[in-house]
Amino acid sequence: MYKAKITSKGQITLPAEVRKALGLKPGGKVVFFEDGNGGFTVRRVGSIMDLEGCLAGIEVPRTDAELNELIHQRAVELDEATKSNARQTSDSEAA
Repeated sequence: MYKAKITSKGQITLPAEVRKALGLKPGGKVVFFEDGNGGFTVRRVGSIMDLEGCLAGIEVPRTDAELNELIHQRAVELDEATKSNARQTSDSEAA
């Protein structure tokens, strides 16, 4: 566990171990994500250059129709993944 003290101006100094683990250099930036349980996660803000190569090997759609089809396929996959195997009944069957 690492601690940081908050100044009267609301500033903190991240401990050296945290800066090293996040790969932060002077002038670097971090972002805080709320986790929904009253806590936060800290992440380094990267540059656009950090994304270099992230799409390597992925065939890029050449037309709007191809892109729309890929989006549709992904939406169907996500929809199927959220469905349960429970049988849905109508109100009249449940009574």
